[in-house]
Amino acid sequence: MPKRASDSSGEASARKMLHETLKRLRDRSGLTLEELHDETTYDRSYLHKLETGARLGSLEVMAALDKVYGTDDQLQQLWELARDDAFGSRYQRFMQREATVRYEYACSSIPGLLQTKAYATEVLQHSPPRDAAALQEDVDARMSRQSVLEGEDAPYFRALLDEAVFRRAASQPAVWLEQLEALLECQKRPNVTLQLLPFSAGLHDLMGGSLTVLWLANGKAVAYLEGSKSGELVEDSGRVEELRLSYDLQRDKALSPEKTTEFIQQLVKEIRTCLPAEPT
Repeated sequence: MPKRASDSSGEASARKMLHETLKRLRDRSGLTLEELHDETTYDRSYLHKLETGARLGSLEVMAALDKVYGTDDQLQQLWELARDDAFGSRYQRFMQREATVRYEYACSSIPGLLQTKAYATEVLQHSPPRDAAALQEDVDARMSRQSVLEGEDAPYFRALLDEAVFRRAASQPAVWLEQLEALLECQKRPNVTLQLLPFSAGLHDLMGGSLTVLWLANGKAVAYLEGSKSGELVEDSGRVEELRLSYDLQRDKALSPEKTTEFIQQLVKEIRTCLPAEPT
């Protein structure tokens, strides 16, 4: 596996090593971007962005480039390191803290940690519109973050899902069915609890966005408020406590995990009756 490079600050920068390696391999091969496009079908401008570091790329494009350059799976391995670097730098103040407990409220869509690949693709393709390669890159990044809920040291995760989440289905019934069935499987995990906040709970101060609260191993708590186009990290203990109280007040109005499971199961039954029968 390629060794990590180091930047001037002494921190590992696999992403820098990745784009430098991509440029070096193409120079050695003598291929132009147009010829590389012919070999991989990926757009020339996208391939150029990979070489300059403007885009991270996806596992699929790295597999295609490994095949062209005859580098086995070296680019794919380096991409995984680069992805982890990018993930850490962007979320090191929040998403990858040493959390032992994670609470999340979602107002309009399934939380990213619970999304299926097909559902995530539909959500991400609208915010903002992008080409297929860039969309795949963002979907891969979202899927990779779900590993935080796996393993022996995974945090306890409670998701409070507004009823609106379930009333705004995916455009394709099969995609929506797969997503709902995935939620039912998640509900079986010992470290995951899902609760539905019904419309009958009325108005509340968390509407219009999402909230995540993390309890860290050192006893501190932080929160993250996110709208459709922006987010805010909250570390002030007073504000975090206010947000936690808002969460707790709505959780008191939510259906129990068992009733939530029944609600989702009923939706699954309704969708299945609308799907065409499978050929025998």
